[in-house]
Amino acid sequence: MNGVVSVVGSLNIDHVVSVSEHPSPGETVLGLRLRTLPGGKGANQAVAAARAGAAVRMIGRIGDDPDGTRYLHALSRRGIDTSAVRRAPDQHTGRAHVTVDRTGENSVIVIPGANSTLTAAEVTTAAESIRTASVVLLQLETPLPAVEEAAELAAETGARLVLNASPVAPLPDRLLRLADPVIVNEHEHQRLAVRPRSVCVTLGADGARWGKYRERPPHTSVVDTTGAGDAFAGTLAGLLASGSTEQDALAAAVRAGAQATTWHGAQGWELP
Repeated sequence: MNGVVSVVGSLNIDHVVSVSEHPSPGETVLGLRLRTLPGGKGANQAVAAARAGAAVRMIGRIGDDPDGTRYLHALSRRGIDTSAVRRAPDQHTGRAHVTVDRTGENSVIVIPGANSTLTAAEVTTAAESIRTASVVLLQLETPLPAVEEAAELAAETGARLVLNASPVAPLPDRLLRLADPVIVNEHEHQRLAVRPRSVCVTLGADGARWGKYRERPPHTSVVDTTGAGDAFAGTLAGLLASGSTEQDALAAAVRAGAQATTWHGAQGWELP
């Protein structure tokens, strides 16, 4: 039986430029192609959880602009419940400017826009969507009070909390201790101030480890690494919500992260 994943997080429009190589500081390079793609760590992970078979609810904010409207319609067509995504008046939908070189490595600048207006009170209005979830999935591209409120609501009913502690930020001890697991890369892992219940460490091309389990990815021809970590996190949450063992969920998440490097952008499709 499919479980329910409630994702509290960001929604961005990604403007992705392909280049032969990344510019050095002060250098100008010519772009090869520009794509407008769906993004935001929250929405990326929601799409990945839905691909993994979970029923997904998205909680967040978009701007009062056509980009936000297009994005919501596209997510709804992919089976994601967006009824708890609210518009932020006088704000643009979050944006990211992504540069991808010929090896698939990327650099990203995020402009939060409407994402920065998500408050704890806004999350509280979506409490039922969180309390009735099997897994609540969080990241750090929205303000911390909103993240903390979602974690507390999950704790009230015993929903499993999965926290992707990225981008790096100082975090309260309680938030880290509520999560099972905290998903971090190797650099982020070194910066954790306390020991969470469990830590799942992503290792890039070497896969990931979670407790006693270690999984390596299949070989792929890398096109773009954007969103590979989000594909991993969303798939892990989706499989856990559906009752998979931690080992099976980890294996599927590593495969999904590898697959995500074979397409352009975070989600593998362009905005209509």
